[in-house]
This record gives sequence, C-alpha cells and structure tokens, in this order.
Amino acid sequence: MSTLLRSRAAGRTSGAVMTKSLSLAALLALALTGCVAPVGPVEVTRFVAPNGPGLARGTIAVEPAPGMVADSLEWRTYAAAVGRQLALLGYGEQAPGNGTQVALVRLQRQTYRPERSRGPVSVGVGGSAGSYGSGVGLGIGFDLSGPPADVVETELAVTIKDRASGQSLWEGRAAFTVTAKSPLANSQLGAAKMSEALFKGFPGRSGETIQVK
Repeated sequence: MSTLLRSRAAGRTSGAVMTKSLSLAALLALALTGCVAPVGPVEVTRFVAPNGPGLARGTIAVEPAPGMVADSLEWRTYAAAVGRQLALLGYGEQAPGNGTQVALVRLQRQTYRPERSRGPVSVGVGGSAGSYGSGVGLGIGFDLSGPPADVVETELAVTIKDRASGQSLWEGRAAFTVTAKSPLANSQLGAAKMSEALFKGFPGRSGETIQVK
C-alpha cells in the first residue's frame, strides 16, 4: 500500500473515532442532565366577602389559625411577614386578642423527593471505521444523572375576620414550590416573597387565581 493510501486510511479511522467520541460526550452530557424539580411563581387565590366591615381599616391582630402552633419558629417568621404587609395596607397592628379585625395565619410546608420523569439512559453505538477492519463498539445501560433534588412545597393561608361578629371578610391562599437548594426555600426569604404575593393588589378579585413572579 502506498504512503498516500495508508495516510488516507489512518485519517478516516482517526476521524471516525473522533466523531464517535464527540457523540459519546454529547450523550453523556444529556445523561447527566437529570430530573429538574418544579420551580415557578407564587400561585395566589383570594375570596372577598360582598358585604361587611371595611378592609384595610382600623386595627388588626395576627394570630394562629386553629391547629397552628404560635411558638413555632417557621410560623412566627411567616406571621411577621404577614403583619408587615397588613401594616403597609393601612392596618394598625395590635397584640393577639386585640384589634377590630383578626388575621388567622395557617402555614403548611413539606419536603419531598419527586419521582424521576424519565428512565435510565440506554445507548448503543456500533460500527466500523474505514474499510480495513478497524471497529468501534459502545454500550451504555446505566443511569448517570443521580437522584433528583429535594423539593420544598409551601402553602400560606390567611383569613381576615371581624372580631366582634366572627364574619370572614377576606381569605387568601398562596402556594410556592422550589428546590431545597433554592434561596427561597429559606423561611425568611420565602415568607417575604409569599406574603408580598398574597397581598398584591389587595383585596383582589374574589375567586380569581393569579400567578405572581
């Protein structure tokens, strides 16, 4: 075989191997992508009583809803954030048991690991490089993506009532889901974001669900 033919054959072999190596790198990159946990805006729903004492007027106290533990650190963090928003609306915040209105705060938080949305990677590559019998074969049948990230799901609910009559004047719920590694999984940051979203455009349209980024 002439030197030129040997050079061309070697070039074809080297190029094929390089192409397959690049393809393998791309496949491995896709395999390492893994499962992405859901992250999105705060979903908010509000309900407003058609008749009753005026909202955002007078005094109000932030208190735990039935079943809530008032001395829980997480509850206090979210209650303080709700109190700040009520003050911005024009309420005069009072100590629990006082005020013409009462804001009952309920908090639910859970951490879980979502199921993977796709199965393990399975890749098969086979072929021959050039016409002189050199061959490349590859098989991958294992999952390189690792476990999906934990997710923190939070729901904040507030009911504003007239203290004297016990009538519900306004109810709002905010829900937010982030990965456990997100800064917003922190109670301080999450409470501020969710409370701001919950009272955005207060009192809102009754029965409408909005998404606040």
